[in-house]
Amino acid sequence: MTESALIVGAGPGLSASLARLCAKDGMQVAIAARDIGKLAGLASETGAELHQCDAGDIDSVAALFKATDKTIGTPNLVVYNPSARVRGGIAELDPVETRAAINITCFGAFLVAQQAATRMLERGNGSLFFTGASAGVKGYPNSSVFAMGKFGLRGLCQSLARELHPQGIHIGHFVIDGGIKAEHRLERRDPGDDSMLAPDSIAESYMHLHHQHRSAWAWEIELRPWLEKF
Repeated sequence: MTESALIVGAGPGLSASLARLCAKDGMQVAIAARDIGKLAGLASETGAELHQCDAGDIDSVAALFKATDKTIGTPNLVVYNPSARVRGGIAELDPVETRAAINITCFGAFLVAQQAATRMLERGNGSLFFTGASAGVKGYPNSSVFAMGKFGLRGLCQSLARELHPQGIHIGHFVIDGGIKAEHRLERRDPGDDSMLAPDSIAESYMHLHHQHRSAWAWEIELRPWLEKF
């Protein structure tokens, strides 16, 4: 039976690499983002269906899964990638912007997890993966908003793993410790020394986790370039 994958928060970087790899593996692919106009080329390349979705909005996430119920069915793999940063010292942070960022980074992950898990539990299997960051393991100065969101995301994943692994749902949290190469961003272009994470290589780690046998499931993987400090 053909497997399917849903990638939420899709863009031209890691999500694009995941979509290509899933399609290469013969999976039906659906990609969702707030701005789907930028994804037309990726959809054409991978045969993926496009869905507009605001990951931090309850009704929008529910509508996404109702739509994919009719096309790819219950996904075998769901990946949550969205996150938002608001930089600055605690005294200067805007509370409204802070709440919006945490809503995307953490609460949206809960919304997607709830919709996906409800369906996967009925079937009895599935993989539900979340893209974290080193900020979810250690808080950095002037980055409290990102730390709150990513710490919350990691806590959600840890709790879900303990709850859902015994019910056949594989939870994965990926700590991305380092910058990801991105040719569409000047500051992230390939320096040629493997000092940044290659999105295609990250995608391979996601797929490796998806294919793990349940007798030896990991719930968290930390990825960093060979030059990155621990």
